[in-house]
Amino acid sequence: MSTVAFIGLGNMGGPMALNLAKAGHSVTAFDLSDKALASVKAEGINTASSAQAAIEGVDAVISMLPAGQHVLSVYLDETKGILKSLPKGAMVLDCSTIDAESARELAAAGSELGIGVMDAPVSGGVAAAKAGTLSFMCGGEAEDFERARAILSGMGKNIFHAGDHGAGQVAKMCNNMLLAIHMIGTSEALQLGANNGLDPKVLSEIMLASSGRNWSLEVYNPYPGVQENSAASKGYQPGFMVDLMIKDLGLAMENSISSKSSVPLGSLARSLYTAHGLAGNGPKDFSSILNLFRTND
Repeated sequence: MSTVAFIGLGNMGGPMALNLAKAGHSVTAFDLSDKALASVKAEGINTASSAQAAIEGVDAVISMLPAGQHVLSVYLDETKGILKSLPKGAMVLDCSTIDAESARELAAAGSELGIGVMDAPVSGGVAAAKAGTLSFMCGGEAEDFERARAILSGMGKNIFHAGDHGAGQVAKMCNNMLLAIHMIGTSEALQLGANNGLDPKVLSEIMLASSGRNWSLEVYNPYPGVQENSAASKGYQPGFMVDLMIKDLGLAMENSISSKSSVPLGSLARSLYTAHGLAGNGPKDFSSILNLFRTND
C-alpha cells in the first residue's frame, strides 16, 4: 500500500479520499475549505494545514481541482508550488478535468525533476465517487500507469491508459461531449413522447429495447419518476452540475479549434447547456436539460 497526499476535497474528492483510505492506503488530505477538512477528518482521514505539509514522505499525490489554473498553481507556483518539494520517486496523479495543454505543461515540469505525472480525469459523477466505481482515463508513460493503477483501483473499477500525457484529458473531453449530446437527444425524445400522451416510463422501456438505447436513457434517465433514484426524481439534485458540463463543453470547443475538428453537435450542446445555465439552472444536475423542452406540460 502507498502513502498518498490528496489535495481537493470537493463533492468528488472527498469520497475519493475516503475510498482510498478504506482500500488500505495511508492518506493525508488538504483543502482550502475547513469544512471539507473537518468532514474527512471525522471519517478518520489525516489532514494537513497546507499542501506542502500534506506531501511529506508520500509515494504519490492525487489532486482533484476545479480547473487548469488551479492545478498549475498548486504544483508550479514559484513560491508555493509543491512539485519541486515532492520526495524522490513520488508521482503525481491529477484527477482534475482540465485542458490537455495544462496537463502536458505539468508533465513536462515533472519530467525535468524526475517525477512521473499522469493526467487521470474521472467519469461517473458523485454517485460513482462514493461507491468507488469511477472510470479513470489516464495519460502518461506506460511504466507510470502500472504504478498508478495500484492506487486508482481503490477508487474506481475501470482504469484505462488512453495514451501519452494529455491523452486522459482528451478522452474525458470526448466522453463528456458525447454525454451532453445523448442527454439532450434523450430529453428531446422523452418530452416529445410525453407531449403526445405517452407515458415516459413506457417510452423509455420501448427505446431501451430498440435502437435508441443509450446510457442517459438506461442509467441516468432525465424524466422525473422514471427511475426512483435518478437525479431527475430527486428534484435534479446534482450528481454532475450543469455548470460543470458547460465547463467541460468549453474545453471541448477550445480543443476543436486548436485541432481543427468539426464538432457541430458539440457546439450546439454547449449553446443549449449555456442557455440552460443562464436561466438559473447552473447548480442543478445536468439531466435537468430536459426542462428546456417542457413547453407543453
